[in-house]
Amino acid sequence: MHPRLSLSQESGLTLSDAARIAVFAPRAGMDLSPLEADQCHVITGMRPDFEDFEARGFRCDVMPEGRYDAAVVMIPRAKAEARALIALAASVTDGPVVVDGTKTDGIESALKDMRKRAAVSGPINKAHGKLFWFDASVADLADWVPAAPAPVEAGFMTAPGVFSADGIDPASRFLAEHLPQQIGAHVVDLGAGWGYLSSRVLEREKIARVDLVEANHAALECARRNVTDERAHFHWADALRWQPDTRPDAVIMNPPFHIGRDADPKLGAAFIAAAAAMLKPQGQLWLVANRHLPYERDLVGAFAECSEVAGDTKFKLLHARRPTRQRR
Repeated sequence: MHPRLSLSQESGLTLSDAARIAVFAPRAGMDLSPLEADQCHVITGMRPDFEDFEARGFRCDVMPEGRYDAAVVMIPRAKAEARALIALAASVTDGPVVVDGTKTDGIESALKDMRKRAAVSGPINKAHGKLFWFDASVADLADWVPAAPAPVEAGFMTAPGVFSADGIDPASRFLAEHLPQQIGAHVVDLGAGWGYLSSRVLEREKIARVDLVEANHAALECARRNVTDERAHFHWADALRWQPDTRPDAVIMNPPFHIGRDADPKLGAAFIAAAAAMLKPQGQLWLVANRHLPYERDLVGAFAECSEVAGDTKFKLLHARRPTRQRR
């Protein structure tokens, strides 16, 4: 963690007497040393973050449990998700709620909005971010509580903060519309999101099984509602580490290529490597990507055959066969 939390405790914030502290949405690798591990209950729906803190001895869950003496919220980038997390933290906390984030995560907007709803202490300004806190008992955050889930497009349900929460992602739609009818009996949807691609794949009668692999718990819960076919199997897992029980015939993906606000094609390259490692020797990968992303070189290094089979000015559909780099 940036030194903002330590500095806040020098500026009047008292957490040492808190027996239970809920820590919402911390990122993997974040230093929580200003807090005692046995005080903390880490709340995160991101599987890599969950596994990181669990391995470090923290108790972890996807939702809060009971009441807390204090809460710390590491705001995510998505505004609606950040507001919902702050409201959730306030609803289960009897003492201070601490909100921390960087400028690129929207912390200044959150602080401005929070000042309209409660007396705010701080902020602590450090390392391109801010930290502030407020008394949960006097905050009116009713308008930050997310509305009941409702279909956004074609009957699909989404949630704040998940990828393409406002409707079907155009790249995923492009992949679905250009995917051939015959893609094999066992398909893995790597980074399945809220389930759109899997729902389209399952329109094929010859599909026997689709594994939906998704690291975001909220997105996977939406997928369970959107994909009710009994051939679908759901896995809350890090796509880069998950392994199927049996090697699939095909992997489909619309891989992420951002870390925070920064484009990072290495993330998509890691998805390609994960797909190559799990496929059958004659298996196939179907990948949609923005036109400018240089995934071809990663595919050439991981598969014996690679080609672009469809495309326009925005997107390209890449097809690769016969993985050459597999786990033994």
